[in-house]
Amino acid sequence: MAEYQRSNEEGLWIERATQGDDDAFAQIVESYQVPVYNLCYRMLGNREEAEDAAQESFLRAYRNLNRYDPKRKFVTWLLSIASHYCIDRLRRRRLKLVSLDDLLPRRERGASTPAAEANYLQQEQAEEIRSMLDGIGEKDRAAVILRYWYDFSYEEIAESLSLSISAVKSRLHRSRREMADRWHVQNKAFVNGGRQDEASAI
Repeated sequence: MAEYQRSNEEGLWIERATQGDDDAFAQIVESYQVPVYNLCYRMLGNREEAEDAAQESFLRAYRNLNRYDPKRKFVTWLLSIASHYCIDRLRRRRLKLVSLDDLLPRRERGASTPAAEANYLQQEQAEEIRSMLDGIGEKDRAAVILRYWYDFSYEEIAESLSLSISAVKSRLHRSRREMADRWHVQNKAFVNGGRQDEASAI
């Protein structure tokens, strides 16, 4: 979270926004719209949904600025609001979480250059990671995203998701184990499938 350390200017924006200064809050939105949007997109997996969720998260933050504790990192507090909103939205709509931004280029038909092959392998790996996360609950996935994509500490995750530190560690440990099990199963199936293809070709 080093890239999101508070500046004196940010503290002034928060103070003014708390007093009803819309321009000051607009500065806050401009500063944090990228990390908030990215978090929403990784959890919801749809760009339009993520845009709506990010807007709602900022609106909720604005309405609750008087509850913000200056002792906490503002970005931690803000992303916790976005996390809870996305979790609630996923529970209502029963959608699956997406772990990675869909930024990797897909393989073009007929492409055979080394770069195209590398891009294809990256896309395949991204799909495998998405598949591994399919069986993890909403709150567990939020913890994984906050830990491994945003480098939150255990304490920050606990604050953000209203969990104890021991519960955070337990959830992350369980999630890593489940993902590792899925990885082994998928790779075993891939290897066996490859062997069957080889046998049928002989």
